[in-house]
Order: sequence, then C-alpha cells, then structure tokens
Amino acid sequence: MTKDEIIEEIVNKTSIKKDAVEACVEGIMQTIKSSMSQGENVYLRGFGTFLLKTRAKKIGRNISKGTAVTIPAHVIPAFKPGKEFIKDIKKHVKVK
Repeated sequence: MTKDEIIEEIVNKTSIKKDAVEACVEGIMQTIKSSMSQGENVYLRGFGTFLLKTRAKKIGRNISKGTAVTIPAHVIPAFKPGKEFIKDIKKHVKVK
C-alpha cells in the first residue's frame, strides 16, 4: 500500500476532503521525522514505536576491490510494532 492509497482509504471511510487528509498524513510524517531527527522516539499506543537505534562501529568489506572499510558508529530509525498490532496481524495474515 502506498501513501496515496492510504489517503484514498481515509477519504473513502471518513468523507473528509482529500486535501485535508493529505495535509494530515504529511503533517504526521513530518512530525515523526522532525522528532526523530531531534533524538526523540515516537510512541503511538496500540500501534508501535518509532525509535532510534545505534549501530556500533564495524569493519566492512569492499568485495570488488577486496579491501576492508571502517563503517563508523551511526544511528538509524526503526519501527517496533506494539503488542496489539502484532496480535492483529497474526490473526488476519496466514503463512503462505
């Protein structure tokens, strides 16, 4: 599902104008990005947590040149789904 499909789904379910829904979705995404870029985790009860994970410094390999490359420690964004989210997915999605 894409962002446009999410917006259309909300428009169809709520009868709110598409421009307003699009502004809300963009606002939510911008707020999450802004908070995380300031070092804050974002907690959405019943849904999950957008959190920052620190990756340690490590040695990587450049396969084409056969050389070792040092990858510095860095922070990456991650998402951890909430218990209710996981339970709902397990109930509705079957293993193929």
